[in-house]
Amino acid sequence: MFVITLILHVLVCLGLIFFILLHSGRGSGLSDMFGGALGATAAATSVGERNLDRITVLLALTFMFTTISLSLMMA
Repeated sequence: MFVITLILHVLVCLGLIFFILLHSGRGSGLSDMFGGALGATAAATSVGERNLDRITVLLALTFMFTTISLSLMMA
């Protein structure tokens, strides 16, 4: 069980780093490299940003859960 949680934790860490880097910052972010600055409609951009936010929050909650689980398994 420990090994499965550890593997999940590492995958979630990498995914969280990737999705945080995709967020656009104050000026522009890494998301502009993938078509964010190509003049897409405002509705499509807001839906994409909301989905990016949801995925990031889900990964952050999973990260917290696996961190607490690993710490309890080590004790």
